[in-house]
Amino acid sequence: MIIRTADFLVSNTNPSRCPAAEMPEYAFIGRSNVGKSSLINMLLGRKNLARTSSTPGKTRLINHFVINGEWYLVDLPGYGYARISKTEREKWETMIRNYLRRRSNLVTTFILVDSRIEPKQVDIDFINWCGEEQIPFTIVFTKADKISDNQLASNLSQFMGKLTGYWEELPQYLVTSSETARGKDEVHNLIELGNEAFRSFSKGNT
Repeated sequence: MIIRTADFLVSNTNPSRCPAAEMPEYAFIGRSNVGKSSLINMLLGRKNLARTSSTPGKTRLINHFVINGEWYLVDLPGYGYARISKTEREKWETMIRNYLRRRSNLVTTFILVDSRIEPKQVDIDFINWCGEEQIPFTIVFTKADKISDNQLASNLSQFMGKLTGYWEELPQYLVTSSETARGKDEVHNLIELGNEAFRSFSKGNT
């Protein structure tokens, strides 16, 4: 996939005000400080399209970008962020879940998980919720360059092992690094396949 254009389109807190659902859409979400903005910038070949910050909880809106004039990339707020009030956290959660449930053109949600750390229940719970709601997703392990291959394999095995108790067939996952561009082609390929499927479905319903 060649990224020719990548432009910010709109931010909002109301899923009903998102752009018209006429193009395929891919959402990125994960716990705060998982490396989401860096990953998005790497995938799009840009340095500062998605705002990176050392302060967790920086993304607080549904942020739409239009890529190649053909598909949407959506940067969602992180979940599980503790340094906000319970009321604010509940508002974020409601906004995110309403978006994921209602967005008819959402092809895939990329759920980002920090590959360096032990499995967190908040990640497991969110993945299981997506499964229960039949929201298509792919798990994306981030920051793979920060640990050894052996530790990476061990951490992935632990995480997927946690899911074994909930899933008959384990979800698809990818391993990425914003520093080395590991996983870039795999994510691009998934998006290309999703775009083709979306176009075929759209033609079949016209």
